[in-house]
Amino acid sequence: MEASLQETHAPENQCFGCGPANLQGLRIRSFQEADGSLVCRWRPEPHHQAFGNILNGGIIGTLLDCHCNWAACVHFMAARKLARPPCTVTAEYSIRLRRPTPLDSELLLCARVIESEGSKAVVEGTLEVEGELTATCRGTFVAVEEGHPAFHRW
Repeated sequence: MEASLQETHAPENQCFGCGPANLQGLRIRSFQEADGSLVCRWRPEPHHQAFGNILNGGIIGTLLDCHCNWAACVHFMAARKLARPPCTVTAEYSIRLRRPTPLDSELLLCARVIESEGSKAVVEGTLEVEGELTATCRGTFVAVEEGHPAFHRW
């Protein structure tokens, strides 16, 4: 099985959303496409539900936040020609829940950087189920330097 960006660059990461080392977390696995965008296929479990076979909105927010953060991370890594990704954090993000997300299907997360300047990247993300858009995200993610409280904490 191919290693994800998280498994390759942050195998000890304990983040609830994207940390491979968090056995109780969501453990998303993001992969870069040829066009620079990121994709992730993820399947919810029954304990992720809000009600009656519908995915919890907080879980949706976490999935999109982490996946979009990795899109920014990979963008900075390529732009700066780095061997490993810089530490990036979420400055702000918003989620739009467009329709209920079913719990019993595989989810497709997609993310791409739409603008970047200096240490900031704006990323848009989507969540689809069987080709139907159920949620969108737009966020600003920042590459932080040593001295920042989150510097390489993931």
